[in-house]
Amino acid sequence: MAKFERHLFVCTNRRPDGSPRGCCASKGGEEIAAAFKAATFERGLKRVVRAQKAGCLDQCDRGVTVVVYPDEVWYGGVTLADVDEIVDSHLVRGEPVQRLVIPDDQLTGIERPSA
Repeated sequence: MAKFERHLFVCTNRRPDGSPRGCCASKGGEEIAAAFKAATFERGLKRVVRAQKAGCLDQCDRGVTVVVYPDEVWYGGVTLADVDEIVDSHLVRGEPVQRLVIPDDQLTGIERPSA
């Protein structure tokens, strides 16, 4: 089997009720992960893109977080209504959905090497 061109990880982490940071599971992470799997399959991307659930991506306060590798594009506040747009724009055409992108300098807990 050939390597996937992209991996899409959808946070489905669950924190205890009342956690001040919230959690992606309570914001629909499981449903969004399933929707990405279905959308990639429907568009014939089954062997090109691997959409899967992920544990905590440490962006809890941003809503459901999705990251696409190797592109290193992080999306925050993703809803079911955004799934088709991300698949069609980013995964099919290679154009990230800018309104949902978390800028590198705003990613929680991720240190980037300086140039």
